[in-house]
Amino acid sequence: MPGVWSRRGVARVGAALPSILVGLMAAAPALAAQGAVQAVGPGAAEHAAPALSALWALPFAGVLLSIALMPLLAGHLWHHHYGKIAAGWTALFLLPYALAFGAGHAWHEFTHVLVGEYLPFITLLLALYTTGGGVLLKGNLVGTPGTNTALLAVGTAIASLMGTTGASMVLIRPLLRANAGRQRKMHSFVFFIFLVSNIGGSLTPLGDPPLYLGFLKGVSFFWPTTNLFAPFLFCTALLLALYWVIDTLAYGRERKAPIAPAAERATHADHAEAPPGEKLGIDGWVNVALIGAVVAGVLMQGVWLPGEISLLGQPIGLERVVAMALFLAITAASVWLTPARIREANGFTWGAILEVAKLFAAIFLTMAPVLAMLKAGAHGPFAGLVALTSDAAGQPLPAMYFWLTGALSSFLDNAPTYLVFFNMAGGDAATLMGQGALTLAAISCGAVFMGANSYIGNAPNFMVKAIVEEQGVRMPSFFGYCGWALVFLVPTFVLVTFLFF
Repeated sequence: MPGVWSRRGVARVGAALPSILVGLMAAAPALAAQGAVQAVGPGAAEHAAPALSALWALPFAGVLLSIALMPLLAGHLWHHHYGKIAAGWTALFLLPYALAFGAGHAWHEFTHVLVGEYLPFITLLLALYTTGGGVLLKGNLVGTPGTNTALLAVGTAIASLMGTTGASMVLIRPLLRANAGRQRKMHSFVFFIFLVSNIGGSLTPLGDPPLYLGFLKGVSFFWPTTNLFAPFLFCTALLLALYWVIDTLAYGRERKAPIAPAAERATHADHAEAPPGEKLGIDGWVNVALIGAVVAGVLMQGVWLPGEISLLGQPIGLERVVAMALFLAITAASVWLTPARIREANGFTWGAILEVAKLFAAIFLTMAPVLAMLKAGAHGPFAGLVALTSDAAGQPLPAMYFWLTGALSSFLDNAPTYLVFFNMAGGDAATLMGQGALTLAAISCGAVFMGANSYIGNAPNFMVKAIVEEQGVRMPSFFGYCGWALVFLVPTFVLVTFLFF
């Protein structure tokens, strides 16, 4: 291939990266000087938001562009050093922040993100990843359009019960095994992310973190079930129908010989296959019980509020500390109690969760100033964006809440983005569930649905991508995946806007 896609081009990009990083480091004093315009309180980035500018979003943009471009332009460098590159971008936020506001404030911001956001996130994800990888759906599944559509439908249905992460971890490996003999299968995993990893989690607070935060703020448990069911059903039915058509066409293009039974396809897969004629069933029931314990731990945090303690100098609810300990204990129990043959049959490895842990640590930290500026509302750098949510009379515009919440949730963490717009809409759950129901529904749908627009919009997206690629199946690049979303999701969301908001 010519240009940057050739080996020579890739080598040039790799060679240029140190210079790029040096240039960005040179910008650090400018960031620090800009941030020092105004003295701030005790270190949280949101306290400094009015003094910040878009320059503080550069490290976050750097993380996103690294994830998007480096696997294409410098794949060898990225796959061996992505953790170091992510850490470098994190340093490009923390060092200027320390210069601008003091090392104590930088440490406060680091521990604030670590204790308040990252540790609860990664311990929950680790527990679901480990337990989900210990559930084996047995049976001679063959990836026909009917079977694949049924797997996606089941995953979408259970995502609101066990969370999008739990449903994704349980069903992605059966889908991989079923399609081990298929040549054209990338679209199956893309639509899996659309439906199981995102839209399926819109009916209860257990389904997706934004709705769980709403539950903690006073939104009743079954409010999403009744108020989001119509847009959920519309998106699910439309996307499943589109998927069935695409998969039927792809299946028809496969070689005319029928797909071989699973046992004959074993050489095409990196994991064990079911013997011919084996009936559908579940192995690893202990992990099903452990997933139930994870769900109980999530729910417990909304009903048991014993008070706060201090961890690394940061206040945190005791229930969250107990939940994190529970998730780690569940992870250990799953590792101890699951027979090795089940994880081998699932092709289970720790690589995907390690990749997510490293990259999302950088995402959470570099995202902090962006969210802080957004939280500043009409007094912050994004005041123009905030103004779009209301008409001239000051009345909320549900359609704008849907698209702004969704657009930001596509690239920022959808949970804090939900909270930003929840508070922007008034922040009172009783009012929002009543006369503001349409606005709250728009915020909820935007945060949950549009997390599917990019790999980083929701944690299961990136994890599914990593698991699929570990099994040797090609997935779209970052921008390639966004292209799929642009073609299939954005028109769906336009229809949702006209029909519901």
